[in-house]
Amino acid sequence: MSPSPEEKLQHEFNRWAQEGEGEKMERHHLDITEKTIGVMDLRPGERVLDLGCGSGWATRLLARLVSDGPEGFGQVVGVDISDEMIRQARGASKEFENILYVWGSAQQIPWEENFFDKVLSVESFYYYPDQDRALAELFRVMAPRGRMFILINLYKDNPYSLQWVDKLKVPVHVRSEAEYVELLKKHAFEKVEARRIPDDTPTPDDYVTKSFDSLEDLRAFKRIGALLLMASKPDLRTPAPGYTIY
Repeated sequence: MSPSPEEKLQHEFNRWAQEGEGEKMERHHLDITEKTIGVMDLRPGERVLDLGCGSGWATRLLARLVSDGPEGFGQVVGVDISDEMIRQARGASKEFENILYVWGSAQQIPWEENFFDKVLSVESFYYYPDQDRALAELFRVMAPRGRMFILINLYKDNPYSLQWVDKLKVPVHVRSEAEYVELLKKHAFEKVEARRIPDDTPTPDDYVTKSFDSLEDLRAFKRIGALLLMASKPDLRTPAPGYTIY
């Protein structure tokens, strides 16, 4: 029997982990991620989900901001489909008491409903085979009036990002900003917003890129920036699902 899209994704992400892609992700996405975290209005005591956490570099940034406050000790849960990424994340986060890493899929997030005050997903959402299912799961695990932040570099409105679609070893979704906004609204999210997050990291003249046709294309890609999708769950509680959360 041939592997499912999720199994192919797990295999590819495990390979990336073994090749040190977690460190590369941090280098390439730190600027836009820090800008995104800056608009999340994180507060001590909040419970945050980092979906597609990889090696946990963004999870650790989040954990420092919610660690201790009048509402209690904030918690960050990192979820990733790659068990190798989860292993690396746990090894690099031993000093944190408020982080928990869980192996799992966006198609069935291994957590209870109505829990997370904030959700962050950096550069993973377009990989999910079933984005509708992933959004339904995010809606389920978010607390009433919880806020979601999805940051992605691959979308139609940044034409330079399309140069590396064929170089990826797994299928991806390529949607426009307007299509993503409609997708979130279809899943009953409220206060749906979209904005561009440019990457201000300088690109050296001797930088070698395998993803873009030229350094000028890479610089143009960074100037246009990533797409940040923001949305809120309505003030309602989701009933327990008809399947076992593992």
